[in-house]
Amino acid sequence: MSEQAQSQDRSLPVLCHVLALAGFTGIPFANVLAPLLFWLWKREGNPAVDEHGKESLNFQISMTIYTIVAAATLFIFVGIILLPLVLVANLVLIILAAIEASKGAFFRYPFTIRFLK
Repeated sequence: MSEQAQSQDRSLPVLCHVLALAGFTGIPFANVLAPLLFWLWKREGNPAVDEHGKESLNFQISMTIYTIVAAATLFIFVGIILLPLVLVANLVLIILAAIEASKGAFFRYPFTIRFLK
């Protein structure tokens, strides 16, 4: 396998995770939509993209639910601590998953509801 083909094999799964950072741009649900569109586009020809894409989507859907719940708890002041924790956990875990994908490994996100199997 050529070096370029091997690089592409690793860069596409990394993109499955990194595209979730679009959620930090302020565009609503971009953390789910960006990985979803990429996964739908590339999953057929690449089993690694299919696997990493589903994992990323499951995690981002879960994190969206957790973020909404944490934001709702702002009214009872629990969210003052909970919302930043959820956002930081999302960021850190996306980075860890992208690093593992760049090594050719699969990262299983914690705290994930498995919607796509």
